[in-house]
This record gives sequence, C-alpha cells and structure tokens, in this order.
Amino acid sequence: MAKKKKPTQNPVVATNRKARHNYNILDTYECGIVLVGTEIKALREGKVSLVDTFATIDDGEVWLRNLYINEYSHGSWTNHKPRRVRKLLLHRKEIDTLMGKVRDGNKTLVPLKLYFVDGRLKVELGLAAGKQDYDKRQDLKRRAEERDITRELGRRVKGIKG
Repeated sequence: MAKKKKPTQNPVVATNRKARHNYNILDTYECGIVLVGTEIKALREGKVSLVDTFATIDDGEVWLRNLYINEYSHGSWTNHKPRRVRKLLLHRKEIDTLMGKVRDGNKTLVPLKLYFVDGRLKVELGLAAGKQDYDKRQDLKRRAEERDITRELGRRVKGIKG
C-alpha cells in the first residue's frame, strides 16, 4: 500500500513588501540558494530581512547581495556572517535569459520572498523595472478607489445607507 503524501504548506519566511511598490514586476523565477548550517537554523527562527536586497549576475552565476540573516542564537564559532554574498541556483537556460534581459534594458533582479519547499529554502526572484514617482502615486490612488468601491458594495449588500 502506497503512502499518502499529505499536502505540504510553504511557510513564507520573509517578504519584500516594498518591491511591488518600487518596481513593476515583469517576470518571476523560483530559485534555490546556497546556505551554511547556521543560516538555515536562523531562517527557521525567522531572523531575516530582505530590505535593500538585490541579485546580480557575475561570470554566468547569480548572486544574492545584502540579504541579512541574523546570527544563530545557539551558534558558536561556526556562526556565519550576517550579510555575506550568497549564490542562487538556477538552470543555465534561465541564467542566460535573465542575463540578456538585464543587459538589454533598465531592469534589475529583486527577491520577492523567501519560503521553504520540502525543507529547502527557495527564493522568488522578480525581474523588475523601476517605477517613477507618478506611477507610485497612481497605484496608491487606484488601490484607495478600489477599497472605497468594495466598502460601498459591502454596505449596500448589508443594507446600510451611507
């Protein structure tokens, strides 16, 4: 009798909330990351920050820079450096297409979130183009209008006159 595999949840460790505000996300990629033991343990404690984190492509390899993973609380001399450069794992074809897209235009690679899949940490990497200030204001205005519309529709459904 075969074992039933229960559906696993992908617990999100960290999200980059400002990325979607500051950038237009054109495409997303899921990639692995090379870590040391104390980094994984610190990540499971939730001691990570994606603020000012970005990815670069150097010599055909993708590197994650400025990712802050706090030192593991029970670590000793084996602890890692909090802001070291970490290698991202992608297929060669994906790296080549990303390299072409980043070189062609005014685009950058921004990590959107960190999460676990079957015990392994994954990074959702977004190919992004920067937004201008007026784009950001238009997005905020549009979200506020949508929020007002849904609020008004909810009131009408409930029979509340406003």
